[in-house]
Amino acid sequence: MALLLSTSALCAQQTPAGEGWPTYGGDAGGTRYSSSTQITRDNLAHLHPVWTFHTHALDAQRTGLNDASFETTPILRGHALYFTSPFDVIFSVDATTGKLLWQYDPRVKPEHEEMIVTSRGVALWPISPDSTQSTAPCSTRVFLGTIDARLLALDAATGKPCTDFGHSGEVNLREGIHYTGIGGYGLTSPPTVLGDVVVVGSTVADNQQVDVESGVVRGYDVRTGRLLWSWEPLPWAAAQHPRTGAGNAWSVISADPALGLIFVPTGSASPDFYGGLRPGDNRDADSVIALDARTGRKVWAFQTVHHNLWDYDVATEPLLFTFHNTTPAIAIATKAGQVFVLDRRTGQPLYPVEERAVMQSDVPGEITSPTQPFSSLPPLAPLAPPEQNNTGWQRSEANTQFCRTQLAALRYSGIYTPPSLTGTLLYPGSLGGVNWGSLAFDPATGILYANNNRVPFTIQLVDGRSPALLWQREIEPILRDWPIWLYLAGGTLLLFCLRHKHWNPGLHGVLTGMAIASIAGWVCLFPIKYDNPHFGAEISPQRGSPYLLKRQPLIDHDGNPCTAPPWGAVTALNLNTGRIAWQSPLRTNATDQPTGSLTLGGPIVTAGGVVFAAATRDAKLRAFDSSTGKELWSTSLPAPAQATPMTYTLDGKQFLVIAAGGHAGLNEKRDDTLIAFALDE
Repeated sequence: MALLLSTSALCAQQTPAGEGWPTYGGDAGGTRYSSSTQITRDNLAHLHPVWTFHTHALDAQRTGLNDASFETTPILRGHALYFTSPFDVIFSVDATTGKLLWQYDPRVKPEHEEMIVTSRGVALWPISPDSTQSTAPCSTRVFLGTIDARLLALDAATGKPCTDFGHSGEVNLREGIHYTGIGGYGLTSPPTVLGDVVVVGSTVADNQQVDVESGVVRGYDVRTGRLLWSWEPLPWAAAQHPRTGAGNAWSVISADPALGLIFVPTGSASPDFYGGLRPGDNRDADSVIALDARTGRKVWAFQTVHHNLWDYDVATEPLLFTFHNTTPAIAIATKAGQVFVLDRRTGQPLYPVEERAVMQSDVPGEITSPTQPFSSLPPLAPLAPPEQNNTGWQRSEANTQFCRTQLAALRYSGIYTPPSLTGTLLYPGSLGGVNWGSLAFDPATGILYANNNRVPFTIQLVDGRSPALLWQREIEPILRDWPIWLYLAGGTLLLFCLRHKHWNPGLHGVLTGMAIASIAGWVCLFPIKYDNPHFGAEISPQRGSPYLLKRQPLIDHDGNPCTAPPWGAVTALNLNTGRIAWQSPLRTNATDQPTGSLTLGGPIVTAGGVVFAAATRDAKLRAFDSSTGKELWSTSLPAPAQATPMTYTLDGKQFLVIAAGGHAGLNEKRDDTLIAFALDE
């Protein structure tokens, strides 16, 4: 039966990744660990590029080009790597040379400008081949979820669609859901495969309106594409008026073949920053849910934030590991910087979790959760802005005074201070803490590694009837439209002509036309610019609620965050002892001070004693000593690599591969290069 997990697949998936990299997270449990030992702490100086591959994703003008970010992490099968461009073009290249084997373009169509245009990778079925596997077409399949909401199945050997899957090799994921069409519904993370079931979540547009798409999670038969089950994260939302949506799993779903469970990280119910229309804890939003992979039945759930008002969804892939060498465990890292460790069979905490009273909202209509869960483990990023700067970096006196004034004007009483009508400090910002780069884990030492952010944001709820917002959102965009001014100028000249009863508008008509042209030129050529949501200044409508959202990073006149550095770091947490092993700033500034940087991609760790991480704005790939956190090596990349690296050993040589493409939302230099490093011969 299609619902049954095949014994051979289960056995294969229980095998650690070893020196390969068969899934996006390195293995089904997302450890991002490699047993490869050729590259070590002592020979990093001999690491150099051995091949590069260009996707050419940025070569042609197309919808979404300005928002495309290269965030993929390749996976390995045999001698082939599989990965994606931001526009979901799938590539297979020779893992030892970088030579193209095949590519497939699904011709995605981004719904509108300014949506997230990225793809973080693909999944394989079966996860690991065995000696009896057939060589028939589509006996090994590549699965991809696209940004325009399709699930594709391709023959891993040829790149041709598996025509027995769905409709000619694809399933339309918009079928069977409440589709609003406001833009942003699709997939950016790779599917998860467990046995003969391929599981997908979804991305849903943030902060746009109350009634958005459901965050339903679905399991499909890997051979036929038949829907086997669906799980609705917010069954209570249908009773809300207007109906609440989202609660979606936009990050990576991890899997435990031995238990037959998948672990689903969920996001916030909509809208993100006002919960007056979704009262209560919003059960199963902002949680990790254990589902039976065969049936979609919920086994247990653990909520990391109650009644989320901060965009603190679970962005990381849940990490599966063995706690104290005895207990099957799961580690959950949050955008708030906390780590929760649970028994993955039951969801019961292995390190205590305490419900603590938190500040309550003063926004009319909002009822905040009286408490929030706090882990007894130390956070990966501070839960409050640090009072001391220990990096040696100095802010100018003018910038110091500016930041002091800005911070003093904001409402803040620790983490989980609710959004307000006057302005609230959000720290760490809603980019984290820990974002989609997720975690790495060394099973030999029990140490967890994570890139994390410490960047402050301001958030403010604004009455949707505000005259200032009416101007910004309704009137000013109209005035930036050239035809409006042409009609106005033409109509004005016509009126002057009619006044003079001939086709000469006269001096006053000409001067009036010139004045209109001057104003039009200024408004159209120099418009007020708002950056992409999450990464810069944002005014989001939250349609259906009484309030719009204003959110922006709190930075000084030089663009530096207004809190003390480091603003990004790699943190090592020993899960055996419950103590921080080390923290190392991730990036130095122009004066060589360890200020750290905003980071989205994640780290990996190897048995060679090295943690590799990129994801900084200075376009470097770095290596750290996994025991001490000392930065041992770095190399320049053609663009910042807001992606997670991977590594593998083939034919006696260890390769380290990273996608260097920059991030559109961070206004970084962008590129299309996949780079492989290896040691000197």
